[in-house]
Amino acid sequence: MGFNCVRLTWPLDLMTNDTLARKITVKQSFESLNLFDDALGIQIHNPKILNLPIFNAFQEVVSNLGQNGLMVILDNHLTYPGWCCSDNDLDAFFGYPNFDPVIWAKGLGKMATLFRNVTNVIGMSLRNEPRGTRDYPDLWFRFMPKGAEAVHAANPEVLVILSGIDFDTNLSFLRDRFFNVSFTDKLVFEQHWYSFSHEGGAWVKHNSNDICAKIIGEVNHNGGFLLDRGFPLILSEFGTDERGVDVSGNRYMNCLVAWAAEKDLDWAVWALTGDYYLRTGTKHMVETYGVLDATWKNVRNSTYLQKLSGIQHPFRGPGLQEKKLLLHPHTGLCVTNNHSGNVPTLRLELCTKSEPSTFNPKEGILWINKMCVETPDVAGQKVKLGVGTRCSKLGQISATKMHLSFKTSNGLLLCVDVDERDNSIVTNPCKCLTKDASCDPASQWFKVL
Repeated sequence: MGFNCVRLTWPLDLMTNDTLARKITVKQSFESLNLFDDALGIQIHNPKILNLPIFNAFQEVVSNLGQNGLMVILDNHLTYPGWCCSDNDLDAFFGYPNFDPVIWAKGLGKMATLFRNVTNVIGMSLRNEPRGTRDYPDLWFRFMPKGAEAVHAANPEVLVILSGIDFDTNLSFLRDRFFNVSFTDKLVFEQHWYSFSHEGGAWVKHNSNDICAKIIGEVNHNGGFLLDRGFPLILSEFGTDERGVDVSGNRYMNCLVAWAAEKDLDWAVWALTGDYYLRTGTKHMVETYGVLDATWKNVRNSTYLQKLSGIQHPFRGPGLQEKKLLLHPHTGLCVTNNHSGNVPTLRLELCTKSEPSTFNPKEGILWINKMCVETPDVAGQKVKLGVGTRCSKLGQISATKMHLSFKTSNGLLLCVDVDERDNSIVTNPCKCLTKDASCDPASQWFKVL
């Protein structure tokens, strides 16, 4: 499916409770929860781990991922095994009844020690989604460095990954006060962003162009600014209901993919999971955000996976030749030359196979592999490529700057669009330039990279 890393969650109890980690086997654990059928399934498909103690089974999973060429980030998700997260959890923040900072730091150090020589473990996330009524920056600054130093002392090679507050949506307190530790060049920050992370119902209450631009501004203010200061930032949780029924989630994902591509972010999507053995007391609850379906054999939504493919490969960075592209966030594909006809036109293609494009907003000329875009004078026609004598001037309109527009000879405003029948690039009347919240402009959004 194109993924190269797993953010593997673990409870602090795995490092602080030897009975859980070392004396209870996988089989005993499942049977204690009346999951007899699942234990039988493990016996059939993964007999090697059935009678291993819990922690040894965890090690086996990490080892198998490494054998298959996958990196691992060990994410301390919560204190005790269970489902996360809500404001009133007893382990929501430092000093809560089930979140002792001293025990936590020791547990991090122990986990880092146990995986010190495991080369595919490339990072450790110190704590998932700090939150609650006491998630004050002062407490964060008091205790986060201790966890970071514990990991570094135990494993000098591993990346140290830090979450913000407010369910890891907010790192803005680092704007004026920075994080001091004894090491350099391995500190990474992480940020989460879901459709429900901001104003409730925002994606259906407001015009998509306006709300996308507004929330991207907030996400940049709360964490994206760290990239401008030279620090790595991982978008370590995002996702939506893949059944396609969540209008807010669908609109948010188009916006997020555009932002992630622009920033060339590393990321982890929630989640791989098809269903859960047991979640909040319910057996075999389906994970509608899961990339796999409930059988764990098939992709739940191939269109969703294709959308993610648009940000699976880096656009720039060490050892890479920078390649400018024009991304269509809704599909995860990029604009390229369509060589099939007598007259060169444009179509969507996998970004890894697309030809380079450049767009200078000042001159308004879109170039695809040294040929410029010529727009038709009527709606519904395919966009052509020329050699420079009839280059069309395009403008970036709407709050997102993702509509590429032009005026016809009779003054009609048209926008670049996608014909869903064959993924060819056409022009149509521009969508959603008013405050109409019911309008979805996704087919006309193009992100200049």
